[in-house]
Amino acid sequence: MIKTVIIEDEKKSSDALLHLLQKNCPDISVAGVAASVKEGIETAKNLRPELIFLDVMMPDGSGFDVLEKLSDLKFDLIFTTASEKFAVKAIKYSALDYLLKPIDAEELKLAVKKVADRKSNTSSEKNLASLLENIKKSDEQYSKITLPTGNAYEVVQVKDIIRCEANDNYTNIYMVGGKKFLVSGTLKHYEELLPEKDFVRVHHSHLINMIHMLRFLKEDGGYAVMSDGSKVEISRRKKEDFLKRLK
Repeated sequence: MIKTVIIEDEKKSSDALLHLLQKNCPDISVAGVAASVKEGIETAKNLRPELIFLDVMMPDGSGFDVLEKLSDLKFDLIFTTASEKFAVKAIKYSALDYLLKPIDAEELKLAVKKVADRKSNTSSEKNLASLLENIKKSDEQYSKITLPTGNAYEVVQVKDIIRCEANDNYTNIYMVGGKKFLVSGTLKHYEELLPEKDFVRVHHSHLINMIHMLRFLKEDGGYAVMSDGSKVEISRRKKEDFLKRLK
């Protein structure tokens, strides 16, 4: 059984989540429910859960305020939020799970299954640290991103990503220093996630960081030469938009 705490200020929402867990997630044991930031911190410290369902916004603060006070605890985390926009990008950057209210039973089961499959909370510590560092930024240009690579997570600087290459339902991410990560998630996922001002889709299989582009070669339709020495083809469909970005 996974010892769980729900931190949610709306009783209707916490009752609904509790009901869904009891009906759909037999591996979950809800040990406590808290209705505020203050109560959530006290409940988590007293019960030391393995999993926390955490509301993003509460009357006396945010879920991120809770996390800052629980940095000494190890637990998995699933955010719950009524808004797809508020803080969701920061959560995605940290490869953490979130559920939109009203919570769908199938999405809940999938999120809980991910927690059960991980079996260890050690990977969550880096994700949480990355999230807290990013959320303090006001411009949404987050400095770090967490990359899920098999059974591990790699926390890297966004500015150090040179290019991303499609690999079926995965993505190859090439870094400064020669490192390469095969990460879960499509190229479209990372195109939507990474900052639009820096990252440009130049081909159906490639997304490049313009910061690391050294030159544009006009030969054979056009190539971007990157700081790692690679030549990335610019597709005909993407060429006009790419040239506008160059100007």
